Amino acid sequence: MSQLSRLTQNIRMLRTCSYLLRLYSTDSGSNQPRESFSEFRAREELKEQQQLLAQQQTPDQSSSTGGANQPEQEDPQVATVKDRILEASLAFVPSHGWSRQSLAKGAESVNYPTVTSGLFPRGGIEIVQFFHKRCNEQLVDYMKQEVGAPADPAAFAQKAIEVRLRMLIPYMKQWPQAMALMTLPQNVTIALSNVLTISDNICYYAGDRSVDFNWYTRRIGLAGIYKMTELYMLQDASPDYARTWSFLEHRVQEGSKMDSLLLKSEDATAQLQSAVSSVFSTARNILGMGFERR
Repeated sequence: MSQLSRLTQNIRMLRTCSYLLRLYSTDSGSNQPRESFSEFRAREELKEQQQLLAQQQTPDQSSSTGGANQPEQEDPQVATVKDRILEASLAFVPSHGWSRQSLAKGAESVNYPTVTSGLFPRGGIEIVQFFHKRCNEQLVDYMKQEVGAPADPAAFAQKAIEVRLRMLIPYMKQWPQAMALMTLPQNVTIALSNVLTISDNICYYAGDRSVDFNWYTRRIGLAGIYKMTELYMLQDASPDYARTWSFLEHRVQEGSKMDSLLLKSEDATAQLQSAVSSVFSTARNILGMGFERR
């Protein structure tokens, strides 16, 4: 038996003993209703969850001497539990939105007490962040399979954006709420990180290996196309979002023309290079993104 299992059994035994001591030490003539064991156990488990959450929110002073800016590593078991709950919570987003209620329902559906949703102090934005991460990973898997197929970079990028946006369709009615959460000041870095990750991945697998100014312009241009199409998609009522894909095609064509124009115009490139590279580099540094190849 593992140490964790023995510790869990000991905790349960202590709970039972504590309950029995309280039960039989109570005055039999008291008119106050006695607490059932189920109520007692639920209350004690809630205390444990609150203590765990408090420990996670309080930095470990003993480990801070090794570097003030070093992020603490999350316990693998806790990370696994959180991923299970977040994955399950997505099923409740259509009915409860990107909210703590979805987290509680998700925890309950995978046999964790609803108080386990306290592992997510930032609330619904953590479901949004998990969803973005999962979708980006799925997009990379798709592009790796398609990278050998003959296609020009513009067509490849257009299809990749469509694939990524189609992942939003099951949550389209609730997506404005997700976008609103992403615009909150404390979540701006998450939103920026997501769109830059999407554009960088697409450019890379589309064959862009540039190391000059074009590296910046293509990624910023693609990020703009993605966000414009995402906004257009929210109000598109056409079958299978046909108007959205037409809108996307036109924006990609315009982006390709602009890219060609910048390549031919040295003056325009010189004027834009300083501003664009500065913005992109600043955003990357703020987010701690190195864009090392996957």
